[in-house]
Amino acid sequence: MNFAEIKALDAQYVLQTYGRNQIAIDHGKGATLWDTEGKEYVDFTSGIGVCSLGYANEKWAKAIYDQAMKLGHISNLFYTEPYVRLASKLVPAAGMAAVFFGNSGAEANEGMIKTARKYSHDKYGQGRSTIITLNHSFHGRTITTLKATGQDHYHENFYPFPEGFRYADANDMDSLLSVAGDDVCGVMMEMIQGEGGVNPLNKDYVQAVAKLCQERNWLLLIDEVQTGIGRTGTLFAYQQFGVQPDIVSFAKGIAGGLPFGGFLTNEKCRRVLGAGDHGSTFGGNPMASAAGCVVMDTLTPDFLQEVQKKGEYLRKGIEALHSPYVSGIRGMGLMIGVGVQGMKHSELRDKLMAEGLLALTAGSDTLRLLPPLVISQEEMDKGLSIMAKVMK
Repeated sequence: MNFAEIKALDAQYVLQTYGRNQIAIDHGKGATLWDTEGKEYVDFTSGIGVCSLGYANEKWAKAIYDQAMKLGHISNLFYTEPYVRLASKLVPAAGMAAVFFGNSGAEANEGMIKTARKYSHDKYGQGRSTIITLNHSFHGRTITTLKATGQDHYHENFYPFPEGFRYADANDMDSLLSVAGDDVCGVMMEMIQGEGGVNPLNKDYVQAVAKLCQERNWLLLIDEVQTGIGRTGTLFAYQQFGVQPDIVSFAKGIAGGLPFGGFLTNEKCRRVLGAGDHGSTFGGNPMASAAGCVVMDTLTPDFLQEVQKKGEYLRKGIEALHSPYVSGIRGMGLMIGVGVQGMKHSELRDKLMAEGLLALTAGSDTLRLLPPLVISQEEMDKGLSIMAKVMK
């Protein structure tokens, strides 16, 4: 089908919940995509950080095919090999004790919230279930994770919400202490606030929060749905902040393009959830787990070091443009935020797309770049060349 035909069917049969870009993507290779009309694009989005190994990765595709021909799904009523293989790779690399597998980032955060509240209830009884999150955070689109999200505009039209969340300003211990209380069971935060504008937290602040959690026996809950699985140049971003969470959520890049997510717990929390306390029909799906094993095998120390180098190269390349439209550059690894001034960030995104570069927006004034972790030097240079053409 051509673009007009696809768009017409979408309008007729699909709920109009997305402000889609006016192109239809047909296929890709590496970090390059082609639309249905044959136009080529350098991809700085990777499906919002999902396609960690890019497109048409042969090892990834073969692992999925081989597993599909063997066993596509059986449910968690039975043991299977792929999910335990993935767990044995992921858990030690994260320095955690155990993992729960689900399908998405919102589901992962829901599980993290449930675990934190049950831990506190088991230890202290009722009345200690509040979780502090940060203003400008984003934790998902279910009713509970929307409430956990510290952005008022996401809360409009969906009341009533579950209780049990309060919000503090990022990088401000006084703000956090002002909303603390005897009813708190944990603090939940992103190391880099992705949807909020690609805003990294200060290392000293993160360590101070971790220390406070230890002192008060609150759980340190880290949302790594967007920052995890190599995106920032380490398996998880918290590994660059000198802290160890009690629970950490993940999703997006773990299966390289298939729906997958979950959360990891430390030893203190590994037995909080017992049989029947939590579950997921599709969690640990054999095909997605097989894909996840390929991703984990790819994320060697040398590969992760290259992710850091690629991120530095792109940030320096954008700085070298000396563009009047750039107000600042921030981020870690291949999670880059470019502050935009002089035009709307959505306008800049559309101008880049017209010239063959796909980018994302975040917050009110930020261009967000999340290229596939396997992006080549040639693809980075081509993307920078397009940015220079549009932004100079």
